[in-house]
Amino acid sequence: MTVVIDHATANDAGPLAILAAITFPLACPPTSHPDDIAHFIATELSEERFMQHIADPDKILLCLREDGHLLAWSMLVKGLPKDEQVRSSLSIFPTIELSKFYVHPSHHGQGSSSRLMEASLEIAAQGNGAEGIWLGTNDRNARAVRFYEKHGFTRVGAKTFQLGRNVETDFVLERALG
Repeated sequence: MTVVIDHATANDAGPLAILAAITFPLACPPTSHPDDIAHFIATELSEERFMQHIADPDKILLCLREDGHLLAWSMLVKGLPKDEQVRSSLSIFPTIELSKFYVHPSHHGQGSSSRLMEASLEIAAQGNGAEGIWLGTNDRNARAVRFYEKHGFTRVGAKTFQLGRNVETDFVLERALG
């Protein structure tokens, strides 16, 4: 089997939207309403939205493919966080956000996540001027928190995330690059 990690292109927008529709619900807490999850997927993880992300020079989308099949993706966002809760939690500047990080459930626990994380960290450190990287993940997603901590992230704060009718709490995690 051949595993390749590369930058997303416009041709990836549709497959990314399909994969995001599978993976995003897995990261949501059990209290999330299915209609709110569906609305978020339709508005924020649509093919059109991925086309915008791919075209944005401040965003880097990486795709992990096995034998040509898209199995995982991540998105880095350059620049200072707009959210004051996040900015006040971080201690390493300049920073870059690991905004999205999703792996198809059929590949959980098989090393794909670690490969994509290593590539994401490497890209974040190369030529983007960042000394640190941060992310937010739901405070009830223990599996994700353990994974990020295993890769050197530490909890430095919290922020809120509006998912439809619910206001969720996300841990803010940070680590140094390099």
